[in-house]
Amino acid sequence: MAEQSEDSGITTETLMEKIAEKIHGHDSSSSSDSDSDNEKSAASSVKAKIYRIFGRERPVHNVLGGGKPADVFLWRNKKISAGVLGTATAVWVLFELVEYHLLTLACHILILSLAVLFLWSNVHTFINKSPPRIPEFHFREEPFLQVASALRMEINWVFATLREIASGRDLKKFLVVIASLWVVSIVGSWCNFLTLFYIIFVVLHTVPVLYEKYEDKVDPFAEKAMIEIKKQYAVFDARVLSKIPKAAAFKAKKV
Repeated sequence: MAEQSEDSGITTETLMEKIAEKIHGHDSSSSSDSDSDNEKSAASSVKAKIYRIFGRERPVHNVLGGGKPADVFLWRNKKISAGVLGTATAVWVLFELVEYHLLTLACHILILSLAVLFLWSNVHTFINKSPPRIPEFHFREEPFLQVASALRMEINWVFATLREIASGRDLKKFLVVIASLWVVSIVGSWCNFLTLFYIIFVVLHTVPVLYEKYEDKVDPFAEKAMIEIKKQYAVFDARVLSKIPKAAAFKAKKV
């Protein structure tokens, strides 16, 4: 009987020890989980505090729309990007520096192509060559409809934005658009449309990829610049805009 009581006492103690170990293990795991959750929340809060240009929260690739155009702008495939940029440069040199005209170029290309194909089709029996295989071109309707739909949406968005600005609801947006159009008009007086288009094309192929590479260094400078711009705008608002009766009336309505 004494031995049985001792054995039961031992088993009870071992059971209690196992239960205590499980409780401590659960506490430690829960505490580690809570620590990891706290670390994640702290990391996410720090990440949220990082300033990004234009307030973006997505990568540059997604901001540019993703897909093949974004791959070309960000040089994901260097051969394709270099080929596109080189073609645009050749077109600009041909039309702007050499002063070649688009209609003349198209006619010369068609003349040369038709002459080569016509001669080849007639003399292939004399030179023991097979006749040229002229492919049949059939444009599908879907790509044109997609481009037209996307263009229609963008035009509608532009007109809606211009209507909102013209209604006088947002003075800040009005001033930004006026200043942007003024800058574009000045740049347009310096060069023609083709040169301006080529400059924009080159900027799209250089600035995004450089920004993606050095965004951690660019964003702090952009944050300081935005703070300074906001300060200057506040001074301009206090000294000039607040004295305009119409602007003051709109501010009173918002309040």
